[in-house]
Amino acid sequence: MATTRATTKVKTKEPAPVEVSPDENIPARPDPRPKGEPPTIKELRLAREGKRASRAKPVTNVLREGLRLERVPDPSILVLFGATGDLAHRKVIPALYQLWRTNLLPHEFVLLAVGRRPYADEAFRAEIRTSLEQFSRVKPLDEDAWRSFAERITYERLDFDDPKGFDTLTARLEKIDEEDGTRGDHLYYLATQPSQFAGIVAQLGRAGLDHEHHDGGWRRVVIEKPFGHDLESAKRLNREVGKVFRESQVYRIDHYLGKETVRNLLVFRFGNGIFEPLWNRRYVDHVQITVAESIGIENRGAFYEQTGASRDVLQNHLLQLVSLVAMEPPATFEANALRDEKVKVLRAIEITPEDVPHNVVRGQYGPGWVAATQVPGYREEPDVDTGSETETFVAARLMIDDWRWSGVPFYVRTGKRLPKRSTEIAIQYREVPHRLFKDEGVEPDPNLLAIRIQPDEGIMLRFGAKVPGLGLDVRSVTMDFTYGSAFNVDSPDAYETLILDALQGDASLFTRADEVEEAWSIVDPIIESWTSGQAPDFPNYDAGTWGPPEADALIERDGRRWRRI
Repeated sequence: MATTRATTKVKTKEPAPVEVSPDENIPARPDPRPKGEPPTIKELRLAREGKRASRAKPVTNVLREGLRLERVPDPSILVLFGATGDLAHRKVIPALYQLWRTNLLPHEFVLLAVGRRPYADEAFRAEIRTSLEQFSRVKPLDEDAWRSFAERITYERLDFDDPKGFDTLTARLEKIDEEDGTRGDHLYYLATQPSQFAGIVAQLGRAGLDHEHHDGGWRRVVIEKPFGHDLESAKRLNREVGKVFRESQVYRIDHYLGKETVRNLLVFRFGNGIFEPLWNRRYVDHVQITVAESIGIENRGAFYEQTGASRDVLQNHLLQLVSLVAMEPPATFEANALRDEKVKVLRAIEITPEDVPHNVVRGQYGPGWVAATQVPGYREEPDVDTGSETETFVAARLMIDDWRWSGVPFYVRTGKRLPKRSTEIAIQYREVPHRLFKDEGVEPDPNLLAIRIQPDEGIMLRFGAKVPGLGLDVRSVTMDFTYGSAFNVDSPDAYETLILDALQGDASLFTRADEVEEAWSIVDPIIESWTSGQAPDFPNYDAGTWGPPEADALIERDGRRWRRI
């Protein structure tokens, strides 16, 4: 049950004290030191480490020790453009509600919902409640948390092409800052159609809503994917955004980077001394990354016809996972240092239109069965061309030409209407150089490290072990770590993580302009090859299967096979 918050609006620009749960233990303040008396060695050491001497805290689960947010974001207004759309109702607003329910948003927080449709505040709040009852991660709704959250939701009707509307929006924001103590801190969240991104950013600049103040008042913009539809459009959008906002103010969102296991990948690699020395071409045979979905296009036929699997998943989700697996250790755990290393990986992947027929496979699902349910083929979906050539499946063999990974293939695949929903990174290690137990029966499989992104987030390590008994029988066994059982806590939704990071000014999990462009430079030659070649023979795989036979041939010709998930 969330702690009930005060409902009286703050009439001052000074932030209200952050509420603290009564069961939290807070270190006692040290006794005042007489003026001029020097601190002790212990006090100096603790001060250098940013710590204070405090009494021991009872711990019921050592794995959860330290699971406490270091600071609540500044008082702020989140301006949600496209607030009446599907993304806002399914993802963004439910994430904000969960952050509010768990006391991770400041008391002085306002959600200013902006859309084209006419709504009174109460009518819009009623629609939001209906959406939360359907899409909230935690059900049923906490009535006290909902009431206090609803009081902080207000609606503004706005035509995104109307300059006068943005002047009205400016006055509305100034009024909220004055009455609710939000101090000029604004986060603009663009949950609109991609074609409207540049226009909204330009209007924000014309109205002066991008200007930050030296005495406080930051301004940031979150831009949803897809960021462009090819390299040229991505560069053009970057230029338009750069005319108004500095790069440090821009947060390009890819929700996959907010998933708990993706974030843990950095900790797993760089926080454990036993794995990083084995994370290179000397020990790794190949890497497989799978992003599988059992669902179809879910009534998004018009959108998917213009994107396909290459633009929808390969350009962002898959290449982001590749860069996180292959990147070098950053100098610091800071946004630009992390993104510098990811960009280096993308620059080391080179693919030309001539490479595509040999290293990339595309597919489109036909009718079939998924989870014992008969489903239509892609061309039978609403708003889809009956002769569509849009791909719903992509598999590729990528090579990273750098010192660490030279000669190690990265096999990636993604598709719709596959047998199950699963995202996994599999690090397949090389066989032992000398097969010592070849005469003792079945040899164990080479070591494998599998990182499950979704569902059942966790990490699995496969190795050989002797079967108990008098003989020498060696079998493959696994050690399996799962988040749910280890920490006994629900992982936050990716949008909760990313929105909180944006409010706190942490861009580590967001993509940078050059990163987006480098990803498109990999995908563009693939699309160019397809558009200049012959029409594909679609559909070429049944719904409920793991893609076209050519995808199996892609990896099998190297003497390998896709991991069974």
